[in-house]
Amino acid sequence: MSDLSVVICSLDGQVGVARCLDALAAQTIAGRLEVIVVDDGSSDDTAGVAERRGARVIRHAVNRGLSAARNSGLAAAAAPVVGFLDDDCEPDPDWAQRLLSSYEDGVVGVGGAVESYGPPSRLARYLERRNPLAPLELGLEGGSGIAFRFWLYLKGLWDISEPTGRRPVFSLVGANMSFRRDALEAVGGFDERFRFGAEELDLCLRLRRADPAGRLVVDPAARIRHYFEPALRDTLRRSRAYGRGSARLYRKWPDVGPTFFPAPVVAAGLIVLALARPSRATVLPALMFPALMFPAGLRHALARRSLEPLGDGYLQLLQEVAEDVGFVHGLWLFRDFVPEPRA
Repeated sequence: MSDLSVVICSLDGQVGVARCLDALAAQTIAGRLEVIVVDDGSSDDTAGVAERRGARVIRHAVNRGLSAARNSGLAAAAAPVVGFLDDDCEPDPDWAQRLLSSYEDGVVGVGGAVESYGPPSRLARYLERRNPLAPLELGLEGGSGIAFRFWLYLKGLWDISEPTGRRPVFSLVGANMSFRRDALEAVGGFDERFRFGAEELDLCLRLRRADPAGRLVVDPAARIRHYFEPALRDTLRRSRAYGRGSARLYRKWPDVGPTFFPAPVVAAGLIVLALARPSRATVLPALMFPALMFPAGLRHALARRSLEPLGDGYLQLLQEVAEDVGFVHGLWLFRDFVPEPRA
């Protein structure tokens, strides 16, 4: 019997599926893995690529979304631990071994690091400095009030250090996560209303509620490479989708608090003021606001002795604009969500 079932969900991702399956075949404990590919309504040869590499394939006749695809993989899994990878990810050779080695009494889920990877570019270097696929740290346990979350947000703007070492976290990252199968089944798996965005956070919230003593752990050494499209348009598309996912989450868990970024509102106000009353006193603050609001770019520039990170604040502002737009749109789309009862 396998020790780890690995579920890869894909929609028209035959190239990435092939790369991911080849990496799984090269794992240090490849013989202890069960590999399942869920073809979520693809129009390419995703299923054929997976079958030729010996993976078990489950096909959806139509696209049902990431949560539904993961549930199909979970239903087929036989191992006591189920891991999830995206089709644009490539795990290190010891990825599976490191995940399993972190399971001990009281641990219900283990994840690893997700490193952005793509052709060298300004955007690739920015995403390396500000990784959007990082686990939510345990500090979120301190409260869900808007004031506390805003303080965490401001703290994160200044801090360029990254947590290191194996540690408990608040929530894992969907592209690189695993859970005890019985714990997933006990909470009903993924909420299939979450097609993309915040589905892993919703799951982690339900796991924490079902077992308050259970721990979610991340081991950065259980590393994967995330291959992304090196285009700003694609990055903003993802940010908008994350915003809609955050709106779903807020509709379902109102006590968690909304994830809405204030910087775009302030920036818009400064731009309107500069256009209405153009002068040095209004135009300069509008131009400099992103760099001042997101000083991590300045700290990176000083640490790396490079001018390029000075533009990070403008890219981060664009991402926050896209997330806010997605969040507002999602509030309307998911207005009929029935909230979860308070714990």
